[in-house]
Formats: sequence, C-alpha cells, structure tokens
Amino acid sequence: KILGQSKGVRAYSTIGGFSLLAYVTATYNGFFFVSLEPWEARGGKGMAAQELIAKLNGRFKAEIPEATVFAFLPPPIPGLGSAGGFSFWLQDRSGGNVATLDENLQKFLTAAKKRPELQNVNSSFRAAVPQIFVDVDRDKALKQGVPIGDVYQALQAYLGGTFVNQFNRFGRQWRVFMQADAADRLTPEDIGKFYVRNNDGNMVPLSALTTVRTTSGPEYTQRFNLFRAAQITGAAAPGYSSGQAMSALEQVAAQTLPRDMGYDWSDLSFQEKRAEGTTGRVFILSILFVFLILAALYESWSLPFSVLLSVPIAVFGAFIGLLLRKFNFDVYGQIGLIVLIGLAAKNAILIVEFAKAEFEKSGDLVASALHGARVRLRPILMTSFAFILGCVPLWIASGAGAASRKILGTVVVAGMLAATLIGVFLIPALYVIAERIARSERKFEAKLARAEEELPVTAGVH
Repeated sequence: KILGQSKGVRAYSTIGGFSLLAYVTATYNGFFFVSLEPWEARGGKGMAAQELIAKLNGRFKAEIPEATVFAFLPPPIPGLGSAGGFSFWLQDRSGGNVATLDENLQKFLTAAKKRPELQNVNSSFRAAVPQIFVDVDRDKALKQGVPIGDVYQALQAYLGGTFVNQFNRFGRQWRVFMQADAADRLTPEDIGKFYVRNNDGNMVPLSALTTVRTTSGPEYTQRFNLFRAAQITGAAAPGYSSGQAMSALEQVAAQTLPRDMGYDWSDLSFQEKRAEGTTGRVFILSILFVFLILAALYESWSLPFSVLLSVPIAVFGAFIGLLLRKFNFDVYGQIGLIVLIGLAAKNAILIVEFAKAEFEKSGDLVASALHGARVRLRPILMTSFAFILGCVPLWIASGAGAASRKILGTVVVAGMLAATLIGVFLIPALYVIAERIARSERKFEAKLARAEEELPVTAGVH
C-alpha cells in the first residue's frame, strides 16, 4: 500500500519468506524489488533515489510499527554485497551462546542508532523467533515398532524436504526433492496427517509418536571467519562520508563491546577498509612522477619546483568549490585532484618553458619571466577555458549517477578556475624565486670549488 501510494515508484515484485541480506528463508521475512520511474519522468525536487528512500523509511517506521521494514539501495558494485552502505559483522569470539551475542548486539545497535553519522542501522539476526518444537517419544516409537531414524526422516521429508534422486531431461540434469504441499504443513495439527511405516508394514500417524510444544530461539545463526556473528547493515547519514560512518561504528564497538567480542568488515566495506590510507600515497606518487618528468625535460632540478608550486592553488580552488556546493570529498573528488595535478602543471609549463628560453638569450631573469607570461597568456586562457567549458555538463549533471559527476565536475572546474585566474599571476614569481635560489646555490658551490683550488698545498717529511 505504501509503495503503491509513493510518487516516483513505478513497479515492485515480492518474494515472500526470503531475506536478501542474510540469504535465508524464514516465515517472517519478505523482500521487495522496487523499480523507480525513469529520471526524466520523476524530475523535480525530492525525487532522487536517496530522498525517496528516506521518505519511504519514514512511512515504514510510522505506519508499520509491528515489523522492522526499511528500504536500501543495491550495492554500487554488483557482486560486492547485497545492499549499499556498510556491511559490519559483530563476532562472538568467546564461543558463548546465542543469548550472549544477542545481548551485545542490542547494546551495540542502541548506541549506533544515536550516532549522527549513521542511518538505517539494522540487523537481520533474531534470537527469539517463535518456534514449534517436536519431541519424539522414543518409548512409544519402540512399542509401535517404528525405528527412531524413520520418524525423523519422515518429519524432515514432509516438513523440510528431502533429496530423492536426479534424472536427465531436455539435455539437463534435474534434482528431485520431496516435501508436503504448503497447505498441508501450516499448523502443528497437520503433523497428524503424516504417517510412517512400522516393522509390521502398518502405517502409524506421526501425531501418535510426537509431542508438540511452542518455544523461541534463533531461526538461523551465521558464522563469519569461523565465529558466530550477526550482520549489521546501514548507510552514512546525509552530509557524512562512508569513511566517517565506518569510523563511527568502530568507535561504538570500542565503547560498548567487551573484550571477548569483536567485529570485522565484508563486501564493499572490506575493500574500502583495505584501501584506506592509500590516497595520500597516490597524490605523492603523482607529484613525484610529474617532478621527475619535468626534471628530465628541462635537465634541471630547480625548474620543476616553479611548476609544481602552482598545484596547491588548484587544490585550494577545488576544496573551495566543494565547500560552496556542500559536497563530500569522496573518491570522485580524489580522482579530480589527481587530474588537477597534471592540468595545473600544464599551465605552469607553458610559461616556464618560454621564460627559460628567453632567459638563456637575454640573461635578465625578471624580464624573461614577464615575457613568458605575456606571450603564453592567450594560449593558457584558451586551453584552460576550453577545458572548463567542456566540464560544465559535469557541473550541472542530472539524472542517474549525477552525484558522482557533479563532484568530479566541481573539483576540476573550480580547481582550474583558481589555477587559471590566480596561478597565471603567481607562476612567473615562483619561477623567479626558484631560479634565484638555484643560482645562489650554484654560485656558492662555484666559490667553494675555487676556494678549494686556491688553498696552498704543503708537504712535510718526518
């Protein structure tokens, strides 16, 4: 009913009794595949997938209090998990019982739901599911001449299903399972409809050999890295990155879990955790390779510094753009920064290369820098604004995947604007400063070499 009334939802299909998060079948589970209207049909404010999910979750919580119902996005990379967001496993490393795991799980969930960085924090683990327990009266079974194994096999075949055999048909191999029809195994009284054969060949009703009672317990238990565990899923709240959400979960674990409880990551969260801290190394390697290429190009260790010192201007502009548009600095922003290292260096190379050639002719450092800036101003503006205008579609992107394109476009457009409008005035000054420092060092080394040559050579005989 809620899905049918929701604007932007096109269609949905239902799978009863199945949980996509835990990949198990249980009577209290249900799953919906929801298809949204095409982006051009939705349009308007508040029709993005994340916004629709927030609205649906609000209605689910308010209108269905007797169940845990929540919507979530599929994983960004198909095959890495079943849902978007994080995948966190709470592990009982003490080998305790289910009650211990459930107690710590509820304590952890209560604390995690209070964190502003997290939303839709839930777990598919249930430790007290209503169940029906069947006691087999062994004495009655022996008196009736029914083997105990046959009783259990009959219960499994009728209620749970059992494998019979395989057969070949239509060029394929098919497996045959036997199970009572769903309508005949709905209530405990239905056990009286099932019979088992005794040693005399007579059929004995299972109800004469069993006693049924109600109980509670976990429908299933899962293990992660050999430890009994409960999976916790959720996502980062608006305005927070996935890294901040994962850090918040680790802080909650440190505050609430005893020493014999642990945690681990899986799916995309595991890959993100494994790649954590590599961004800085990528930036350093990018700058290092640009430096080495420029040093080989100019056959100088000083000129690359005047080129690379303009890169922080572009980086500063990129962060200002993200701040003004209230975007997160995510992986798309990091890719944009790596692009900016090359683009900002390109502007500086255009000026420094001409300034270097003019300096070799005239010998006037300042005049050469100004000449390079004047001569190369128009090519810098043409190439830079051609690139910026080419990235405007990323800046104003809409539709599916627009968030990633907007962040990437914001970084490169804002960074290039800063590198073009500010850097073009600073690059000549940086070139002059770097060359003066290099020349002063070369003069000092030359004086030191001459002084060593002019020292008198003395020899003595002992």
